Amino acid sequence: MGAASLALLAGGGALIGFLLSLLGAGGSILLLPLLVSGVSLPTKEAVPLSLLVVTLLALGNLGPCLRRRQVAPRAALILGLPALAGSWIGGSWVKAGWVPEPVQLGVFAAAAVLAAWLLSAHRAGSSAQTAARPGSRQPLRRELLLAAQGVLVGLLTGIAGVGGGFAIVPALVLLAGLPMPIASGTSLLLIAMNALVAFAALGHWPAASMPLLLPLLLGGALGALLGQRLAPHLSEQRLRQAFAALLLGSALVITAEALRRHQAQHGQAAGPPRPAAIGSAPR
Repeated sequence: MGAASLALLAGGGALIGFLLSLLGAGGSILLLPLLVSGVSLPTKEAVPLSLLVVTLLALGNLGPCLRRRQVAPRAALILGLPALAGSWIGGSWVKAGWVPEPVQLGVFAAAAVLAAWLLSAHRAGSSAQTAARPGSRQPLRRELLLAAQGVLVGLLTGIAGVGGGFAIVPALVLLAGLPMPIASGTSLLLIAMNALVAFAALGHWPAASMPLLLPLLLGGALGALLGQRLAPHLSEQRLRQAFAALLLGSALVITAEALRRHQAQHGQAAGPPRPAAIGSAPR
C-alpha cells in the first residue's frame, strides 16, 4: 500500500471521526465510497471492514456522551431493537448471496441521497421546538413510526455497511422529541450496536484488508478530537449543508462504480464472441 493510499485513508478517517463527533451521524456513509472507489476494495471486503471501523469509531465517540448523560434509554430501545433485527436480516441476505454487489452499491447511493435530503431539510433549531418534556410519554403513533424507522435503518446497515446515523438522528429529534445533543449521543450507541450485529450476521472477517484499519482509526481519532474542540464554535446548520453536499458527491461516485461493476460482470458473463466453425454456412 503506497503513501498516497495511506494518506487517503487517514484523511477519510479523520473526516468520518470529525462528523461523528459533531453530529452523531453521517460520517460512516462516506466510508464505503472511500474503500470501494478510493482504494479499489471489492464490496465483499469493503462492507465488513466498514462495519468494523464504524463500530470502533462510534464507541470511541460515545464515551464523552455517556459521561455527560446524553443518551436516552427509552428511545434507544424503541428504535434500537427493531434496528438490530433489521441489521441481522440485511447481513444474512448479503451472506446468502441474495443481494448482488451492484444492488448493494445502489442501495448505498439511494441512502446517501436520502441522507442529504434529511440533513438539509432538518433545521438546527427544530429540536428545541419538538423536544418532549422530561418524563413525558411519546404518543403510540410516534413510537410505532420510530420502530419502523429502526427496521429500515437496520436493513440499510446490514446491506450497505453504514451505521445509519443520518436517519437515526432526525428520527430521534422529530419523532422522539429529543434535543439534538441527546439525539446525537443516542445515535452513536445505536450505530455501534447495529454495525456490530450486521458484522456478526455477515460472518466474514476482512483479513485481507485489515492493514487498512490502522490509518482509518488513527485518522478517526484525530478527527474526533478536533470535532469535540470545534463543536461549540460551528454552526450546526452550515455543517449539515456542507455534509449534505459531500453525501451527494458520494452518491454520484458510488453510482458510477456500481454501473461500472455491473457492466464488467455482464461483460464477463457474456464472454467474447465465438468464431464461426470453418466451413459452416452463414445462417
